[in-house]
Amino acid sequence: MAEMNYRLIVSDFDGTLRKTEGGISDGNIGAIEDYIAAGGVFAFCTGRMLTSIMPYAKQLGLKGLVVAYQGAVIADIESGKLLRDVRMDTEGAAEVCDYLQELGRHIHVYDGKDVYMNRDDEYKRYYEKVCGVSGILTGEDVASVVREKGIRPQKVLSMNAAEENAEIFALVNGRFKDRYEVTSSSDFLVEVTSFGCNKGGALEFLAGYYGIPMEKTIAVGDNYNDIPMIEKAGLGVAVQNGVAEIKKEADFITKTCDEDGVGYVIRKFGLGENI
Repeated sequence: MAEMNYRLIVSDFDGTLRKTEGGISDGNIGAIEDYIAAGGVFAFCTGRMLTSIMPYAKQLGLKGLVVAYQGAVIADIESGKLLRDVRMDTEGAAEVCDYLQELGRHIHVYDGKDVYMNRDDEYKRYYEKVCGVSGILTGEDVASVVREKGIRPQKVLSMNAAEENAEIFALVNGRFKDRYEVTSSSDFLVEVTSFGCNKGGALEFLAGYYGIPMEKTIAVGDNYNDIPMIEKAGLGVAVQNGVAEIKKEADFITKTCDEDGVGYVIRKFGLGENI
C-alpha cells in the first residue's frame, strides 16, 4: 500500500464535524473509520470542555489524543490523562471577568470539569443543552468568585447576541490581546485563553506527539479560532459554511457541515479516493 499523503487529520467539532441539528453523520463516521483502518490518525480539536467532547471521541472509538479548550487542554482519550493543561493566572482571569461584567455580558469561567456561569438565562440553558454540561451559578460578580476561590481557568467566555458579538470581540481583543489569546468560535461567542494558546499550537503538539511532519497534516475548521491551525497544517481546509475569513486563508474549501464536508476531505485527500 502506498504511503498516505496526509497521515494526521485534525477537525474542529461544532460547525465543522457536528451537524447543525446535532450529532455526527453516518457519512462522516464511515470516512473516519476507513481512514483510521488505513493507518491514519484522526483527532478532534475544539473549544469545548474536555467533558463535553470526550463522549463523541468515545462514540467514534477514537484512541490517542483529543484537544479541548482551544488547545489549552490535550488529553489521552482512553486514560483521561492530561498531557497539556495551560491555565490563565487568577488575577488576569478576574480582570477579564471584571471587564466583561462592565460590558454587561453573560460569562463562563472554565476550571477543569467545572464551568461557572454568572446568570441563569436562555444562554445558560442553550449552552447546557448543546454541550451536555451543567453550569455552577455564581451571581453577577463572577470575578469575585474567581479571586476568592483562586481559580486559574483554562478559558473565560462571553455569550452574546449575534449582532453584538463583533463589537464585544473588538473591545475584549483591544483590551487584552497583548496578554491573552482572544478569539471567536461562533457568531455568539468571544473566548479568552492563555497567550499563545490556540489551535495552531495544538496541531503542532499533536504532530510532534505522533511523529508526523506538519506537511503531512490536514486541519479542517469553520471559524476564526480555527485559522491558526489551518494556516499551519500541510493542507488547511474550511467548510463551505465557514466564515469568510477562514475561507480566504484555506487551501481548499469542502462541503458544508451538513453535507459530510469532513468526510469528503478524508476520502479525497486522506484516502486519496478519486471523488
